[in-house]
Amino acid sequence: MNYLIKNARVMDPKNNLDEVCDLLIENGKIAQIAKNIKAAGVQIIDATNLVCAPGFIDTHAHLREPGFEGKETILSGTQSAAKGGFTTVCMMPNTNPAMDSAQHIEIAKKIIETDALVNVKIIGAITKAREGKELTDFEELKKAGVCALSDDGSPVENSEIMKTALEQAHRLGLPITSHAEDLKLTNKGVMNEGFISSKLGLTGISNASEYEAVRKEIEFAKQTKTALHFSHISTKESVELIRKAKKDGVKITAEATPHHFTLTEEACESFSGNAKMNPPLRSARDVEAIKQALKDGTLDNIATDHAPHAPHEKDVEFDLALFGIIGLETAFPLAYQTLVESGLISLKKLIELMSCNPAKIFNIEGGSLSLGAKADIVLIDLSKKWVYSQDEILSSSRNTPYIGCKMKGFVKHLFVGGKHILKDGLV
Repeated sequence: MNYLIKNARVMDPKNNLDEVCDLLIENGKIAQIAKNIKAAGVQIIDATNLVCAPGFIDTHAHLREPGFEGKETILSGTQSAAKGGFTTVCMMPNTNPAMDSAQHIEIAKKIIETDALVNVKIIGAITKAREGKELTDFEELKKAGVCALSDDGSPVENSEIMKTALEQAHRLGLPITSHAEDLKLTNKGVMNEGFISSKLGLTGISNASEYEAVRKEIEFAKQTKTALHFSHISTKESVELIRKAKKDGVKITAEATPHHFTLTEEACESFSGNAKMNPPLRSARDVEAIKQALKDGTLDNIATDHAPHAPHEKDVEFDLALFGIIGLETAFPLAYQTLVESGLISLKKLIELMSCNPAKIFNIEGGSLSLGAKADIVLIDLSKKWVYSQDEILSSSRNTPYIGCKMKGFVKHLFVGGKHILKDGLV
């Protein structure tokens, strides 16, 4: 089926395009962008008052399959991604088995081929079983098709192993995305260290547990001249280190998650496991630093860190709850309300953060509406207000503190490779 999207505000930061016009999809690709396009044998999508943009790309999501299908599957995770406007999701390697060999990657690829509604890229593990002890075969993983390497969920604490990983990744042109955490400083903490953790009697996680690891790995990136990407940056000090390193010419990029720029540690006062994540929700000072870093380019992209968990893993005492929340379906409206509606950044900048920049950082297809490009396209109603309802969540899990929150900015249509995956907000 070919499609003609009519009267949309077509916004493509990569090609410096922002105007009301039509977009023609033929044979799964973007065939024409112009005013008053005429075409026969096409399905017409009336996109009046909608924004048409490159589909969002999530560089950090946990789809859980294989191994943890009780939390999420590739099918349910990509349904959730589609509803959130994501045409591509990069899945982290903390599956069971871990994505640490070509054989294990092949297991995931077969599931992706049959079940995925959106594009799924696999991030391979840096170390075998993500144990931080022995490097995987990076060349084998690259041949198997991984888009990057990470041990996310666990830091690579051994300095020699991490430096060697960066050197090998550099030779192969593979980006490494780092879970920057010093476990000795985390010290089994469960929330941000400060007045509120003391008041609640909960063990705190210091800012230093993140920024000292960031400091160390920036130096490794500098020494090896390797492109290093930092996951889920949450502290003011980390932002300052990254900003300085970029000015000094170090090849690093970094991401922020919506929960780290929309919520503070005060959410933990509910004692709900849905407010427990790693890195933890930080202070208002840190939240403001993250927002400013997204504005000035210190932080390069917005990723969800979508981390589904079953109810019995979250509906327990705060100390015992697992870290992480789901985020694919709420990422855009949270970012739009907090960053764009507030006047902090433009809509163009937000699309860069969620689409163009992620494609560039991981060197993957997408992030533009260039003629001839695969038609990975999102259509958004910026004016629509809605309430995030538990009953409408498409992820297999419900672990989020945003249920019942008012949202603005609604993903109405999604095309993946020219296929109309999401229609009027429904998969």
